[in-house]
Amino acid sequence: MEKSTQPEAVSSVLKVFNILQALGKQKEIGVSELSQSLMMSKATTYRFLQTMKMLGYVAQEGEADKYSLTLKLFELGAKSLEYVDLIELADKEMKEISEQTDEALHLGALDDDAIIYIHKIDSNYNLRMQSRVGRRNPLYTTAIGKVLLAERDEEFVRETLSRIDFVKSTERTHENAQQLIDELKVVKEQHYGEDNEEQEPGLRCFAAPIYDRFGTVIAGVSISFPTIRFDEKRMSYYIGLLHKAGRNISEQLGYKNYPA
Repeated sequence: MEKSTQPEAVSSVLKVFNILQALGKQKEIGVSELSQSLMMSKATTYRFLQTMKMLGYVAQEGEADKYSLTLKLFELGAKSLEYVDLIELADKEMKEISEQTDEALHLGALDDDAIIYIHKIDSNYNLRMQSRVGRRNPLYTTAIGKVLLAERDEEFVRETLSRIDFVKSTERTHENAQQLIDELKVVKEQHYGEDNEEQEPGLRCFAAPIYDRFGTVIAGVSISFPTIRFDEKRMSYYIGLLHKAGRNISEQLGYKNYPA
């Protein structure tokens, strides 16, 4: 057999997916049968199965030599489909806000220890926020990041923030986790988050939460303004638009008790 020219990590990934595909073809299968069908050694197959079992993707019937898939892959697939629905639902609401304000709108979700933009509508002005779908931004400097964390339990928040180096982008940026945690209490109470020139000088953002059918905040929708164009007197109006959008999206995802 020719020696693989693929990097070891890539080869390992291919083996994992080959095992998953093989397990998907029948309800359960033994190590010997699986290793033969994939032309892998029994020891290697067993090692991969045990790792996948530890991660929750594979189940083993007692001490028997039979393995099967769990529902964890289904859960991942369902989550992916939920985001497809989310973007489609959010697009309509964001377009309505765009028509009324001409400002930039973003839809963001939690991505490990940051937020990731999964949809956006650009401002109609020449002076606008520079962003792109797929861009990651810190949780602690963004309005969306704050609404994503505000209703999580403190243990989750502290564990997440423990992996973050707080970098002062502006003089208003939080310097540590405790400062952000103190603000999150206010965010939870008022049901919106604010970035008041914390990410970038001269930029103001507000965000409202979006809930899934279980009442978990899965995303945030935001509006961004250059400070020279922001009218403080209309702040409640802008937040009202975000809350309306957040409520409509959440209700279509199955959540009927939007708090604002």
